[in-house]
Amino acid sequence: MSVRVGIAGVGGRMGALLVAEARATGATLVGGIRRPGDTTPAPADVAMLPDIAALAGAAEVVIDFTHASAVVAHAGAIAAAGCRWVLGTSGLSAADEAAVARAAAQVTVVHAPNFAPGVNLVLALAERMGAALPAASYDVEIVEMHHRQKVDAPSGTALGLGRAVARGRGVDLAENMESGRHGHTGPRRTGAIGFAALRGGQVVGEHTLLFAAATEHIALTHRAFDRRAYAAGALRAALWSRARPPGLYSMLDVLGMR
Repeated sequence: MSVRVGIAGVGGRMGALLVAEARATGATLVGGIRRPGDTTPAPADVAMLPDIAALAGAAEVVIDFTHASAVVAHAGAIAAAGCRWVLGTSGLSAADEAAVARAAAQVTVVHAPNFAPGVNLVLALAERMGAALPAASYDVEIVEMHHRQKVDAPSGTALGLGRAVARGRGVDLAENMESGRHGHTGPRRTGAIGFAALRGGQVVGEHTLLFAAATEHIALTHRAFDRRAYAAGALRAALWSRARPPGLYSMLDVLGMR
């Protein structure tokens, strides 16, 4: 049985890929909405709906790659409509995350910083490595690079890696994060989780997680060469969500890794 899919952010680069992937998987594409302020033409033969409430009312599941500024409004409309939500927007504030959690109390929400299966394998390994490699001996650095148009830093995936390491170590990322070092910073804090964000060109996404000890270095790197990996993962999550009760899930749940 086909699933009715709506796409929020249909005018963007990811929107076109999501349209193609939805059609390739046999989903019924009910329509889309653009990001706020986006005037780019929608993909051919995609119905443009007036707002998120109309989209959520027409769809069984909304796939949302828009902007953090839209998350609170989208959470309310999707919860009110009772449809499912696959959310790939990054750069969320604490208030945005609270809105997502409120929606997840009423509907099925799959929220992931990155929908590529390979990245999520790295996230799972990051948590296990955080648990196995003591903070007193192994410093953690996360280095990411994206295209020059990306507006948030560190990236959602980099923050996801940091949270995974922090979970493994049983600590709060916010209390152990070091980002944007500049000038005379003094020695590195024991247990700090460091971030470096690079921007340039049209890099789709590169992330390296480094555990550095005096005796060895361990590095995990994921490179994305095509955004279709994100679109395929998002459609996989949309189909998976059909049989799930309300709650907040991640791509690790979709992949059967927890």
